[in-house]
This record gives sequence, C-alpha cells and structure tokens, in this order.
Amino acid sequence: MIHSTAVISESAKIGKNVKIGPFCVVDDNVEIGDGCILESHVVIRGPSTIGKDNRFFQFCSIGEDCQDKKYAGEPTQLVIGDNNVFREGSTVHRGTVQDEGITRVGSNNLFMINAHVAHDCILGDNIILANNVSLAGHVTLGDYVIFGGGAAIHQFGKVGAHAFVGAGAIVLRDVPPYIMVNGQKNVPAGINSEGLKRRGFSSAAVMAIKRAYRTIYRANNTVEEAVAQLKSVQDTHPEVTLMVTFLQEAERGIIR
Repeated sequence: MIHSTAVISESAKIGKNVKIGPFCVVDDNVEIGDGCILESHVVIRGPSTIGKDNRFFQFCSIGEDCQDKKYAGEPTQLVIGDNNVFREGSTVHRGTVQDEGITRVGSNNLFMINAHVAHDCILGDNIILANNVSLAGHVTLGDYVIFGGGAAIHQFGKVGAHAFVGAGAIVLRDVPPYIMVNGQKNVPAGINSEGLKRRGFSSAAVMAIKRAYRTIYRANNTVEEAVAQLKSVQDTHPEVTLMVTFLQEAERGIIR
C-alpha cells in the first residue's frame, strides 16, 4: 500500500507487499525489497538497495549524502540487508569515494531513536544501537555488538563481535570481541558474559574467553605477547580465534 501523499520516483523499484505511509519520499535509484514498511515522513535517497522486511519509523533519513566536506556529489551507495528496524529519527548516510563508496548494514539489527550511522560504516548482523548512538565515518561493527544510549565511536574505529559498549562511552580505540566497555570511563570492564550465555555459548567457551581477557588485560602483557599466548589455545578453544584475529588487525590500538 502506498499512501496518496507519498512521493515515489519513477526510477525507484518497490517490491511486493511494501507499505509506504503518509508524506514519505523515495528518491531516484532506490530499490526496496519485499515486505518493507515506511511508517510516515521517511526519506530514502539513492543509490540505495534495501533488502526484505525492514521497518522504518517516522522521520528516518536513509541513504542521504554524507557529511564529509570532501564529498562532491559522487554516486556512492548504501546497502541494507533484511529484517532491520530503524526507529524514529534514525539516519544512515551513503559512502564516499575516499573509501569503497559503500555504507553497508547487515540484517536483524535494531537502531533506536536518533541513532546515526555515518558514511562508509560496515555493520554486521544482530547489532543494537540504543538511543542517540553516533557512529563516525568508516567504523566497523561485528555481529551482536551492543551500544548503550548516547555512546559514540571515533572514525575508523572497530568493535569486535559480541562486545558491549556502555551508555555514554566515547570510544577512541578499537574494542576487541566479547569485551565490555564502561560508559564514560571508556575502560575495559570484563567480558560480555551474560550476552554470550543468551546466545548459546557454553560455560567452557565463556571461561576460555574470560581467561583470554585476563591474558590481554590482567597479565601485564603487550598486545603482541597476548596474541602469542592466545594462539597456543585457539585450537582447543576456537572462540579465542576471533580475539586473536581482531588484535592482529587493530589499527588504532585497543582500549586498555
């Protein structure tokens, strides 16, 4: 169903069973998959490709030009997966040619009120960004990452899978997988053990991750020394491999 007040470009491709509510705007070069819902006053700019069964609440701005002053109108892209929920006022910007020209959002994510995803961000699946979370440009988030309300992360920052960033945190360095970050203190505070249990991690796996955390943060090791020690246990505890890979690829250093 498309409301009579909605403005839909002739070049837009709209899938089956899509609902577009009052005063929505769907621009040129936008593709919306089956089953999507645009509640009202939603603006989607292109080039943007949106998968199936996504829901956009009122006043979302999706696929808009980025806020990078170097952006000169190039036809960059936004690609969104399936089953995401974008609550009121959420914003997602397209990429820039200074990177790969694409902002990517995975599937099954929840973006709460006023969450912002800047240009060239790469987001995995099952992520939660609470109210007023802000991701700067070129940020990468792994699967199952959670950001508490009002948290923000510096451009080019990376957060590994299953990590939890507390409300109000200002993240200036990379956050390894499974780690919890205190809010405004922005320091590691153990592992996200409750989240891991909810996702089916065994007690043995959680214990192995706790030991890895101690190796990184409690044993006075350098990152290089921690990586060497963790490599020795990753064959018997494959969950640790995620941490090893992340530490090896962290470009901004990790929170300490």
